[in-house]
Amino acid sequence: MNNNTQYEEALSFLFSQLPMFSRVGAAAYKPGLDTSLAIDKFFGHPHRKFKSIHVGGTNGKGSSSHMLAAVLQSQGYKTGLYTSPHLVDFRERMRINGEMIPQEKVIEFVDKWKKCGYEGHPSFFELTMMMAFNWFAEENVDYAIIEVGMGGRLDSTNIITPEVCVITNISNDHTQFLGDTLPKIAAEKAGIIKTGIPVVIGEAEGEIRDVFAGKAEEVNAPICFCEDESRIKSITPSQQGGWECTCNEGTVIIPLSGDYQKKNINTVLHAIDAMRGAGIGISDENVLKGLAHVDTLTGLNGRWTILQNRPLVIADTGHNIAGITYNMAQLHRLMQDRHNGELKIVIGFVADKTIDKILKLLPADAEYFLTNAQIPRALPVEQLKERFNEAGLDGECYPDVKTAYSSALASASPEDIIFVGGSTFIVADLLS
Repeated sequence: MNNNTQYEEALSFLFSQLPMFSRVGAAAYKPGLDTSLAIDKFFGHPHRKFKSIHVGGTNGKGSSSHMLAAVLQSQGYKTGLYTSPHLVDFRERMRINGEMIPQEKVIEFVDKWKKCGYEGHPSFFELTMMMAFNWFAEENVDYAIIEVGMGGRLDSTNIITPEVCVITNISNDHTQFLGDTLPKIAAEKAGIIKTGIPVVIGEAEGEIRDVFAGKAEEVNAPICFCEDESRIKSITPSQQGGWECTCNEGTVIIPLSGDYQKKNINTVLHAIDAMRGAGIGISDENVLKGLAHVDTLTGLNGRWTILQNRPLVIADTGHNIAGITYNMAQLHRLMQDRHNGELKIVIGFVADKTIDKILKLLPADAEYFLTNAQIPRALPVEQLKERFNEAGLDGECYPDVKTAYSSALASASPEDIIFVGGSTFIVADLLS
């Protein structure tokens, strides 16, 4: 059997466990740490063999994780990065110094797991997480940036004891699992705050701030609220794309576009302060170097990614109210500079997303190309059309992202903007 066949079989095995939440939704959600602790014990507690930074939140945790990993890499540390979901290749979920896990390591892990005799049923996410931790330990990484999957308190990544915790922000997402109010969601996210471990909070006001402050006080964890003092002296759009940012360390052009990145950058700079306070040596020079090259160092993709310029084509994985709000505001600003251009939006959602509030955020004067990603969890395009009509919007239906995007591109003039989003999986289908 050749290596490719073995790899595909290993992937099929992983996907056939309690399936990926990202693909099928609620049927795959499996909260609690018992299984993670059991398989962690079987593999010899690999997470104890490296130091980690734990990153949670509703929006921005992926971008923030990649920026922190890039800074550590630039400093010369062997750096693991665990994120989810993947866009095109399963192996995007785990990288060391920007390099994805080799196929052989995926095969090796699955073979070892099949032979272990464990009688429970770990989820896809639990096994994938343990694969990452096991690989990071085998490769003797110095630090690993670990992104929370969902929530925090009961997320399987919460078996780690990190050097620093980061919680980017709180927004309504996955309310059927995490709670139907922002304070309830915040309480779940606050579950990664641990005794004596510094915690950095990107955004939090009112009751949400009280939740985090109360939890930090309860476990005697030093807490920093990033909004209290900006680490950014100035930030302006760069002509090259991204942001030109001046901070204590100096001035740098950060190649991550999107208005929301301004808050992520401030959070990351505060997190770097906390990491330095925890004894992690990071020079000013390498902070700037990491931020300047975050995309090439880590392989980050799908965050306000500009695919071409005439017409301007942008893809972004923002998929909840906060993410879509940022995206639509930025599109509105861009359209104001294009007096002869039109906005064309290729969009689709997952079926378990509450999209009524999201649809109210979409501009009425855009042209919509409605579609669905090729995953079981996708909202069928015919149902999306009905929801659009109920919201007073209109759009043409297309059976897949490729067809929808091709139609948008064929109808566009050089001055138009084409935006592709609504779901991580719409962007994944486009990029693949």
